[in-house]
Amino acid sequence: MRIILAEDNDILRKSLSFFLESKGFSVDQFSDGKEALEAIQKENYDLVLTDINMPGVSGMEITQYIRQSLKSDVPVIILTSSGVEQTELDSFDIGANEFIAKPVSPAVLLVRINKLLNIRA
Repeated sequence: MRIILAEDNDILRKSLSFFLESKGFSVDQFSDGKEALEAIQKENYDLVLTDINMPGVSGMEITQYIRQSLKSDVPVIILTSSGVEQTELDSFDIGANEFIAKPVSPAVLLVRINKLLNIRA
């Protein structure tokens, strides 16, 4: 299973990538939303994991592009440090499947990924 991880926090991106790869996923990681969007345009991913606030292109813009331009139903999980309820509601309105507030629990993230990908742990 192939995941794209768009997260501008280096430590979080690298630790989540390491964790997911240890669980058998292939992870392409990007610290810039524009680069992540370009990868999404070229490659097929089984799941998109994106921070909401990214340099270049935001996680919301990435999600909108996937849903509106690509017409794809690939699962999207949005990560954010925002505790604002409206941000979560907006994420679901544009087509996100899951919304996870930071700090991210790798164990909870794995359960949500497995649920979206219909994988039994």
